[in-house]
Amino acid sequence: MAIPVLVGDDSEEPPLLVSKPPVAPETLVHKALASGPWWQAIPAYRTIDETLFLDHRWQARNSITSVSALVKTIRDVAPPGFIEDLDAGMKRAPMSVRVSPYIVSLIDWEQPYRDPLRTQFFPVASRLLPDHPKLGLDSLHEQADSPVRGLTHRYPDKVLFLPLDTCPVYCRFCTRSYAIGLDTDEVEKVRFGPSAERWRRAYQYIATRPEVEDVLVSGGDASQLSAQHITEIGETLLAIPNVRRMRFATKGPAVMPMKLLTDDAWLDAITRVVEKGRALHKDVAVHTHFNSPIEITEITERAIARLFERGIVVRNQTVLMRGVNDSVEAMSLLVKRLAYIHVHPYYVYVHDMVQGVEDLRTTVTTALRIEKHVRGVTAGFDTPTFVVDAPAGGGKRDVHSYEHYDRETGISVYAAPSVKPGKLFMYFDPLDQLSLQSQERWSEPMEQRAMIEDALRMARAEAA
Repeated sequence: MAIPVLVGDDSEEPPLLVSKPPVAPETLVHKALASGPWWQAIPAYRTIDETLFLDHRWQARNSITSVSALVKTIRDVAPPGFIEDLDAGMKRAPMSVRVSPYIVSLIDWEQPYRDPLRTQFFPVASRLLPDHPKLGLDSLHEQADSPVRGLTHRYPDKVLFLPLDTCPVYCRFCTRSYAIGLDTDEVEKVRFGPSAERWRRAYQYIATRPEVEDVLVSGGDASQLSAQHITEIGETLLAIPNVRRMRFATKGPAVMPMKLLTDDAWLDAITRVVEKGRALHKDVAVHTHFNSPIEITEITERAIARLFERGIVVRNQTVLMRGVNDSVEAMSLLVKRLAYIHVHPYYVYVHDMVQGVEDLRTTVTTALRIEKHVRGVTAGFDTPTFVVDAPAGGGKRDVHSYEHYDRETGISVYAAPSVKPGKLFMYFDPLDQLSLQSQERWSEPMEQRAMIEDALRMARAEAA
């Protein structure tokens, strides 16, 4: 059969069908990163030039660890009564306070109650809420799944290694508030200080478990390890035949990005481990932790660029928090801004059930709503998965994957068949987000048991 030939004038192309007009560049707010010496608006930093501000050692030495230090730094900028509120809040906090000048400089101290960075790092008594009756200090039961001190083995092929218990900043919402930071009026910490003998036992355990292929080096924070320790840990783990993947977890890029700009020894050590892993056909990456688009500045972009230039993959894990990123607009901007600087959004965690931060937790419904809107704002590989890290050791579960969710009682039930088969795990929405009737039920122990038993019964029925 002859194929018909269409004859026509090739000099004129048909008009393009444009479905959308070009976007005005000024609307692309994810590209509008803070730049210039903005920190000089803070009274104590008015004479600090860029060279000194970008010195990670200066940042560490001048971190805020007390109310009095904050008062000296911001002086009379905050509104009346705020400092007293902060002082009372810190006395009730399970986490000690340590905040870098970088983060302090990004907080709007004229409106601190509304600021998402202040909300993450500085507690105020007026916003605190009573803890949910079912939360606990080690809500994820990491210690219960710990065969060696400072090593958690929950997933079949992955372990969590905690070589140290210090961070460049201390977050109010830390899921390891049982161990991280100094003792507080509320909590006497479990200690995971650097120890050659403890590390040796962790390496030995990993080497004798052929199923372990993935090691997350966390803490604490990997940015607090010396270059020598980064090299030792990295090379020791790479030398174990069954280890195929390794991740160094650090919040440093979010709270002290100048570490990547001015600590060449540390960056070179990470780079050597990554390159050695690549030569051995083993995957080594950096995992970091941005929660608010405000944290991402021109300094951040320069810092992440140093990792990008060296071929180091960076992924991000965010915690969903009230007043920080619990709106579609804030989360969408965070995701777009992370992708813009070449940090891959990986997880968004529904806030763990840890002590003393009930005011930060959101409902599972909030996570479901935000995830629906965020999916599609950028490429799929830069779209995070929203998860519940199931209390009592169930591990990360896709927020949608509950067996049962009662929005009235706030109980969601998850199964973890590949982690702990046959068991069910429950997450509980914050009480103040429930109806008054449900709040009253939660105040009665017998009603608590009845709600939990009913949720478990419904979950089993729906899973059958």
